[in-house]
Amino acid sequence: MNSTSGQDHGIIVAPGAAAGPIVVLDEPLSFWGGIDPATGTVIDVHHPAHGASLAGAVVLMSTSRGSCSGSGVLLELALSGRNPAALIFAGPEDTLTLGAIVASEMFGRRIPVIRLSAGGFAALASAKHATLAPDGLSADGGRVRMPLAAAAHGELQLSAADHRMLGGGEGIAAQQAMRILIAMASQQGARTLIDVTRAHVDGCIYAGPANLVFAEKMEALGARVRIPTTMNAISVDHANWRRQGVAPAFGEPAARLADAYVRMGCQASFTCAPYALPDPPGFGEAIGWSESNAVIFANSVLGARTAKHPDFLDFCIAVTGRAPLAGAFLDEGRRARRTVRIELPEGADSSAWPLIGYLVGLASPDRIPLITGLAKTRPTRDDLKALCAAFGTTSAAAMLHVEGITPEAGGLGGSPEDDVVITRDDLAAGWRKLSEGPSQVDLVAIGSPHASLDECRALAERLDGRPVAATLSVIITAGREVVGAAQADGTMARLRRSGVEVIPDLCWCSITRPVFPERAKVVLTNSGKYAHYGPGLSGCTVRLGTLDDCIEAALTGAAPAGLPGWLS
Repeated sequence: MNSTSGQDHGIIVAPGAAAGPIVVLDEPLSFWGGIDPATGTVIDVHHPAHGASLAGAVVLMSTSRGSCSGSGVLLELALSGRNPAALIFAGPEDTLTLGAIVASEMFGRRIPVIRLSAGGFAALASAKHATLAPDGLSADGGRVRMPLAAAAHGELQLSAADHRMLGGGEGIAAQQAMRILIAMASQQGARTLIDVTRAHVDGCIYAGPANLVFAEKMEALGARVRIPTTMNAISVDHANWRRQGVAPAFGEPAARLADAYVRMGCQASFTCAPYALPDPPGFGEAIGWSESNAVIFANSVLGARTAKHPDFLDFCIAVTGRAPLAGAFLDEGRRARRTVRIELPEGADSSAWPLIGYLVGLASPDRIPLITGLAKTRPTRDDLKALCAAFGTTSAAAMLHVEGITPEAGGLGGSPEDDVVITRDDLAAGWRKLSEGPSQVDLVAIGSPHASLDECRALAERLDGRPVAATLSVIITAGREVVGAAQADGTMARLRRSGVEVIPDLCWCSITRPVFPERAKVVLTNSGKYAHYGPGLSGCTVRLGTLDDCIEAALTGAAPAGLPGWLS
């Protein structure tokens, strides 16, 4: 086959030469929680390619999904030499592309990124081995050939201040940040940059040395944030990790990473729920956030505007105060493209929301959905948090709309191109998929994303001073603001009387042993996000349960079998 027609040429997003065996991923993958950064092996137990190695491979995937931290994982792989030889997508992709841009811009490690048409992607997916040159790719000894060309971008319009930063007038760090921003804006097709009022940095999680190398290199270049910038959960309880028995080989670089960002002017908020901090973003406010659940909540529930910025780009935004005017900053990038109708049984409770988010993400992995069938429900802010977080594990979209509930569903819900129905049977099958495992539980995990004060109070009230079973641990992760409020109103004392541990700064997607109990092999959580990522991150069986299930397990050591009452 000689694919030389216009529709089959490839677009070079990040240049470079490479060769390797082709690995086709039939489903999008989050590199954070989905790839072992030490080996390049797929660790997402829910992914069809679980166990496959991507190191040295030419990886074909329609797009990525899930966590903004995937860019950091790719940089980690690049610096250790275990990266994919090349990444080939069938459409736009930001997270891994940004990782490749940073690897090249700052560290001289090139990972080619190519975008193919549907026809070209299908042709290459049938091959076994590919070679990429600057002007074309070939596979299987020339059976498949496609020309490659640089993307044709309109000229990016920069302000006088942008030009000053790009020229080094604001220092080397701002110049480097602007170079990365411009590279990203160009591949996104942005025509200009936009001022943002605040940033949220996700790259403070210690996935490995690469995150620390990036931060300390930017600090050495003189980087300082110029807009209010909060920080995501980190990988240790900053004040207590030594007392908790964390190995210095991990604790010291994790703390150094957090400290570097604080020295560069970031707020030591250490929470993956920045929307719960005082003074959250307002409707229509342009912000530069990373962390998938926070981005989706800000866009969907608050009506603020932010793209789903990959790690490292978030800090470049904080340093410059500018972001590419693309994606969810624009009305067109916020319109629903698919209707997902939920056939919700009567009596559904808060446990429905993470399940719905997870399944809607699977049903709309690459486009913004309008979710219908929920208008009669009365979700709390925590219900919507759970919805957005679980959706972010299975979809690449930066937001969702819920008819009758979220603020832009009426206007930007628009006229979706197609529709999908999630039936009661689909809900039941999804629950079973996420809740498989032994009934005996070693750990109850609450707070992914970080628990709110209301969630801490609810657990304290339901336990009502009763001690948790001696055979297991119950741990809540929460932000510093919530921990302080829980101490002030007595909630913390009530939880401690029952034997519940509340840990600040880190969250379930960044927790490591021994803070994650050494004996724990089976985990019960009410988080759809952690039910998805947990098995790969912890090596444990992680089951999804209702809050009632978590309470029963906390008191007895065993989780109820079967479906929640509203699905039975």
